[in-house]
Amino acid sequence: MNILMLSDVYFPRVNGVSTSIRTFARSLLRMGHQVTLVAPDYGPSAEGAADGALEGMEVIRLPSREIFFDPEDRLIRGDAIKALLPRLAARRWDVIHIHTPFRAHGLGVRLAERTRVPTVETYHTYFEEYVAHYLPWLPGGLLRFIARRVSRQLCHGVDHLIVPSEQMTGVLARYGIQTPWTVIPTGIDLDEFQGGDGAAFRQANGIGLDQPVLVTVSRLAVEKNIAFLLEVAKRLVAEFPRLRFIIAGEGPDAKRLKQLSASLGLHDTVRFHGNLDRQGALLDAYRAGDLFVFASPTETQGLVLTEAMALGVPVVSTAVMGTATVLAGTRSAVVSPEDAGAFAETVAGLLRSPARRAELALAGPEDARAWSTDTLMGRVVSLYQGLVDEA
Repeated sequence: MNILMLSDVYFPRVNGVSTSIRTFARSLLRMGHQVTLVAPDYGPSAEGAADGALEGMEVIRLPSREIFFDPEDRLIRGDAIKALLPRLAARRWDVIHIHTPFRAHGLGVRLAERTRVPTVETYHTYFEEYVAHYLPWLPGGLLRFIARRVSRQLCHGVDHLIVPSEQMTGVLARYGIQTPWTVIPTGIDLDEFQGGDGAAFRQANGIGLDQPVLVTVSRLAVEKNIAFLLEVAKRLVAEFPRLRFIIAGEGPDAKRLKQLSASLGLHDTVRFHGNLDRQGALLDAYRAGDLFVFASPTETQGLVLTEAMALGVPVVSTAVMGTATVLAGTRSAVVSPEDAGAFAETVAGLLRSPARRAELALAGPEDARAWSTDTLMGRVVSLYQGLVDEA
């Protein structure tokens, strides 16, 4: 098949959508399909390995501009969309797969109208829970109403939806969305999550091999609930004064979180490491942890949980939306409510018990196999083929 993917975000912008797109594309290429991706141009920093380029995948970068309330992201220019549309319409595609609901969505719908090619859209992001964080000067209730209404309009413009978790289907049903959907998580490429040298990471960052270490990997944004994890760390320091908390990721909330960490007296405890190389330092950071901790209430998938499991790092997490799907029935994770005291006590109990941590770690790779792209992508291709046969 010849598959056109469209997105308003891709590497070097690091987030779950970028990771998901690359995972989809890599798996499709390995299965012998052709993949073209249209995404924003981020400037010179997008060149090279940080671009997320894959051998055999065509990437078309379109001129874009910064978004004033979210400077990490880009808005593809309208004239670039207009110029590209006839070029794309002149080519043969079997499926158009849209990954974001902005300019890329509009391009995909207009292209489908011209070519009659079936369209699929992945509902990656729970926008109703995000918008108030990015437009705080507007009433939250109004923003959520708009997000629900826009979601309905956009979803009704495509032929089929891919939903990453069962929990998200409840959201779509509540919105009144009538477009057919199929629940298919992205999963992870297990080949990417092998190895890692936790001891080397500890040595490079002045952390003793006997020091307790917590790790989280996340975009630093309000909705990711990192502030909650800082409060948890504050509670743990009394019993574990040599505790280290590694935070890998960047984002618009970084400044506030660093200030909060300082105000909680966690200067010697918390280390912000920014975005780490997914093929090197990030694996080392995961493996440096005695525990991986996570508390985001807005995930549609929770890919970092499966990454930690694949590397044999025990997980302590809340279970909300997509994380509830990942954590259901796992033997490598412990679920805690979103209560700082209860979460801290769960973590403390595991830090006191090396044997229990070893048991959880041993189960991690087996739990992760259920989320392997090799397991899940065949379902995506079957969905594509069904839409092609119906067209």
